[in-house]
Amino acid sequence: MVRQLREKVKGGLLKDSYCWIFENDDFKEWHFKQENQLLWIEGDLGKGQARLLCGIINELKLSSETCRLFFFCQATDARINNATAVLGVIYMLVDNQSNLISYVRRQHDKTGEKGFEDANAWETLSKIFSDILKDPLLQSTYVIIDALDGCIKDRDLLLGLIAQKSSEYQRVKWIVSSRSWSDIEDALEPGRPKIEACLHQIRTISRRNLGPSY
Repeated sequence: MVRQLREKVKGGLLKDSYCWIFENDDFKEWHFKQENQLLWIEGDLGKGQARLLCGIINELKLSSETCRLFFFCQATDARINNATAVLGVIYMLVDNQSNLISYVRRQHDKTGEKGFEDANAWETLSKIFSDILKDPLLQSTYVIIDALDGCIKDRDLLLGLIAQKSSEYQRVKWIVSSRSWSDIEDALEPGRPKIEACLHQIRTISRRNLGPSY
């Protein structure tokens, strides 16, 4: 599992290295308020964002019955450093809720294998993911993506999807992390209310005016 690999690479988890976040007011507001759908953890390389997300995942598994989807971008691995691969992992993980696999089959029936390959893959996978988010039986879900800056190819597409979908669906909460790169900041923040806590380089983006689902 990618998460376990990252824990090993980072030297394992110490609870004291991440437990502070659960007492952070901005984290609690994101966690408990429906209008706060997106939490962005940002900081320079080596600040421990991956370890922090691993700790959050561990605690969510213990305290919640909701579905959790998580993925770690890695620029050094060409197989998983693009937006298409990230989204592919997301939709495969929701197979844990078995009724949702029908959206994958339906799209496959329409496009065949070609719809899931190369230039066609993004459009196909984003359509599947959008349809899944609209499903009335979708469980409350956490989508967790670490190291957005490690997504080299088509990062703008992934950022656009996160910004749009996190403002549309209250049953889905997002946590993303990255270095403080301007393209990521511009995609996630423009014109939207936010709560900024500088102490631990955490930014919570509050979605006050949710747009219609479509």
